[in-house]
Amino acid sequence: MSKTAAQRRAARRRKEQERGRRRGENSRDVERPDHEGARWHLINAAMFAVDEATFEHAAARLAALDPGVDGDGLAAGLLVTLLHKLWERGWQPADVAHVVRRSAGQRVIRLAVALVAESARVVNAEMRAPEDWLAQLAALGALSSPGPSVVALWRLAERLPAVDAWRDVLRLFASLTGLGVLQHLSPPPSRWGTHRTPPRRAAPTVEARVLGRIRGLLAKAESTEFPEEAEALSAKAQELMTRHAVDAAVLDAEHGTSVTDQVVARRVHIDSPYPDAKLHLLHGVGEVNGVRVIWLDRLGIATTVGLPADLDAVDLLFTSLLVQATRAMTTIGRVRVGSTRSPAFRRAFLTSYGIRVGERLSQARENVTEEASRNSGTDLVPVLRARSEAVDDVFAQMFPDTRAMRSRGFDARGWYAGQLAADGADIGSGREQVSR
Repeated sequence: MSKTAAQRRAARRRKEQERGRRRGENSRDVERPDHEGARWHLINAAMFAVDEATFEHAAARLAALDPGVDGDGLAAGLLVTLLHKLWERGWQPADVAHVVRRSAGQRVIRLAVALVAESARVVNAEMRAPEDWLAQLAALGALSSPGPSVVALWRLAERLPAVDAWRDVLRLFASLTGLGVLQHLSPPPSRWGTHRTPPRRAAPTVEARVLGRIRGLLAKAESTEFPEEAEALSAKAQELMTRHAVDAAVLDAEHGTSVTDQVVARRVHIDSPYPDAKLHLLHGVGEVNGVRVIWLDRLGIATTVGLPADLDAVDLLFTSLLVQATRAMTTIGRVRVGSTRSPAFRRAFLTSYGIRVGERLSQARENVTEEASRNSGTDLVPVLRARSEAVDDVFAQMFPDTRAMRSRGFDARGWYAGQLAADGADIGSGREQVSR
């Protein structure tokens, strides 16, 4: 049956109306974008932004799309996923806090710690994590988390406008992106059991009584205003450390204990300014105490390899001597104006101080070792050498490809001042000076 002209015109109008209705629906779909997908793309763009304009645009758009700042936990989930990937690549909670601290402000650090706590909640770290992992969480204050709304709650606690909060969130994303791989020092969460298992062996560390005496000596060294007294107290602490190391070496030799199985690694985080100069101090203290050091300059992270008791000693002595060196350097800056406050002077000062202190501590260790050999009637040098070789073997297995650091040129005045500060006393006679 054929259609009349009027019927054909009516049919065309109905088709045009249908097409218009469909175009309207499609346009409304465009006007109502997928906010979750849009936020994801903005976050991704900011993570790899090559200019500040792109970064600021992303923060402003996110604030407009989500003024409540991650109420649904999208950003928190993405950040926790980033952290879990880092754990699988050798990173630990203290490492993450350190790299964020190097590149961001205090608010971002607090956000990072909150997200580390959320990661710990997700993997049930309280029940499953090794003791060293739990100790890092406790030191950061990251043992409890409010849940997936952690970013939104952080923003409320900081009382931030939406755009400032999103800017900080994006800075954290950027800080955690492209960090690379670190040496595994303990199993990542994917390799934890359902419940925490005790260590395979109880590695000997510095006895609590000896550790207390060492800490007391170093606390006095940090508090005194007299460089000679500080130097003598530090030397006395080194003597105690050496005696403990010698006693442990003799016991291991008598019982035929494998030294290689006891060697472990730890990471030391060195903050700016002048991290390369501070590294010389760590290296000097480590070398004296039978500890090897490797440096990741881009991250400001050093890895120390040695026996647990020696690592304890290095950690204590390095921390104390750094306090003393910084105080000596700032004192010179107050007394002598001008170039003594320049970065070149201070870098040279710290480098020279570290090298010279290492030489002085080495002499103190040799004195104690010789005295112990005389008292025991035994040559202890081969025993200590065997321990050093065991550390070298483990270090070579962990880091087969290393290269020596090349030092830059130094300010001559800063170098000389650092030597004078480190030479404030004859540390070889530290015992007599302490007893006065």
